[in-house]
Amino acid sequence: MKELRESDIEEVFSRSSGPGGQHVNKVSTAVSLRHVPTGFSVTVSDSRSQAMNRETARRRLLQKIREAAEAKKLAQLAAVSKERRRKAKRSRGTKARLVESKRRRSGTKRLRGKVV
Repeated sequence: MKELRESDIEEVFSRSSGPGGQHVNKVSTAVSLRHVPTGFSVTVSDSRSQAMNRETARRRLLQKIREAAEAKKLAQLAAVSKERRRKAKRSRGTKARLVESKRRRSGTKRLRGKVV
C-alpha cells in the first residue's frame, strides 16, 4: 500500500492547544485523520500550520497502516513455522534419548514405593 485513498479517510480539524499564542486559539490547526477500513486514527497538532499538520498526519497514518500490515505478515509466518515444527517427526536419536529419560524416571518413581 503506497497511497491512501481519499475515500477511505475521514478528516476533522479542531483548535490546537499549547504554544502558538493567539493563532492556535483562533484557527483550527489540529488535524485528526481516521482510516475507515482499519479504524486507525491519528491526531497531529505539532505545527501552527494546518497544512503541515495535515501532511504529517497523513505520513503517520500511512506508517501506522504499514506497521500493522507488517506485524500481521510476521504473525502468519510465525504460525506457519510453528505448525511445521509441530508436525516434524523426531529423529531416531532424539526418540531414543526421550525413551531413555522416561525409563530412568520410571525407575526413580518405582523406588518411592513402600519398603517391604
